[in-house]
Amino acid sequence: MSKSQKIIQLHKIILAFGILFTFTTIIEADKTPNFVLIFMDDQGYQDIGVFGSKSIRTPNLDNMANEGMKFTDFYSLAAVCSPSRAGLMTGCYPPRVGITKVLFPRDIIGLNPDETTIAEMLKTKNYSTAAIGKWHIGHLPKFLPTNHGFDSYFGIPYSNDMDGVKGKNRNLDEAWINRDISPWNVPLLRNTKEIERPVNQNSITKRYTQEAQKFIRNNKSNPFFLYLPHSMPHIPLFVSDEFYTNNPKEAYIRTIEEIDHSVGQILKTLKETGVDNNTLVIFTSDNGPWHLKLRHHGGSALPLRGAKFSTWEGGMRVPTIMRWPGKIPAGSVCKEITAACDILPTFGKLAKAELPKYKIDGKNIWPLMSGEINAKSPHADFYYYRGNGLRAIRSGNWKLHIGNNNKKQKAKQSHLTLYNLAKDISEKNDVASTNQEIVNSLYKRAKAFDLELKANARPPGKIEEIN
Repeated sequence: MSKSQKIIQLHKIILAFGILFTFTTIIEADKTPNFVLIFMDDQGYQDIGVFGSKSIRTPNLDNMANEGMKFTDFYSLAAVCSPSRAGLMTGCYPPRVGITKVLFPRDIIGLNPDETTIAEMLKTKNYSTAAIGKWHIGHLPKFLPTNHGFDSYFGIPYSNDMDGVKGKNRNLDEAWINRDISPWNVPLLRNTKEIERPVNQNSITKRYTQEAQKFIRNNKSNPFFLYLPHSMPHIPLFVSDEFYTNNPKEAYIRTIEEIDHSVGQILKTLKETGVDNNTLVIFTSDNGPWHLKLRHHGGSALPLRGAKFSTWEGGMRVPTIMRWPGKIPAGSVCKEITAACDILPTFGKLAKAELPKYKIDGKNIWPLMSGEINAKSPHADFYYYRGNGLRAIRSGNWKLHIGNNNKKQKAKQSHLTLYNLAKDISEKNDVASTNQEIVNSLYKRAKAFDLELKANARPPGKIEEIN
């Protein structure tokens, strides 16, 4: 072969590699991502190392933040379980979809099957879907995950303290020390079938993790959505043998540390299956922590004020981390207002799926997640609901309370208090008297939004009669 022929041959090889690289890049760019959504139950704002915890070791979550983005101003959609989950699944403020209270085993309502969930939206793009953990937006078959777009379900249908056994002592310290699950007769379901009662809560976090790993391995060749709503750290607290200590003062610490280990196992499995670089993982919580006399069974929302059940920041601002290698800037922080309702439209954007036909409240926050220069929150205002009542509005750094978190107090203009969260994150100093123009503007916008929402609210699903 002559020198000129060798040069031509080399050029052909280089061209071939260039075409192959370009083709591969196009395929990768067009590939829809996998989604893993880890949803905690009653975890406080401060209960992760990167959010300020000095006592809880969370190396996996800390590393997830170092490889991804920490969200400092991310909100749940309610300060209690069921409404926050309904809002997450539908991209709506809870009153819009008719779920405004905590659901109990006696309830015959649930998330309306007519609503479009994240899973149902992604099914239109051929995603495999699984829900593993606590559902709590309807325990009857009509309302369970397999009737809301999930191919499979493994978990408990409501909170782990429900179905209490009469006459049984529910002392949290004693339950922890004795590892006694018997006071809570909670079922474990596989799809719609009860497979265990009471569920062994000592091993439930570990079993959720194993189910999640199995799902990832089985679906590594096609796009998937894994929804992993943990039962913990809702009380009563339990952990597996590896994390157990008989000291109940370490109960909450050990519970979070086991979940941190679970996060590490999930991320490890994504890497082992080769899908890590094409998977968006989100870690967040349904609301703030319990305020308990037995403090070691509840978390911390510091430096925020309040906790679960309240619309103070500690009740609804939750620790949130998002990670997607190469897509979300490593070690970044987002301080813009974002919320759980934004997850549905953002997933829809990334999966190229059509959004629900009904009105939703969430916005696409991918510009923020991807670190787009000068990206701002798509929310002019964020609204805090307690039950069916609007209790606060946030716009930028201003937060106006309506009714001051008193459930029985009517939302009257005479009960308005104003806080500047940039200067007063703990909501200690009411500055309403010196900022009446801001008070009036926020109150007017809050009432207008509430009127629109109530006018266009949709009913929950309901079972007329149980045989």
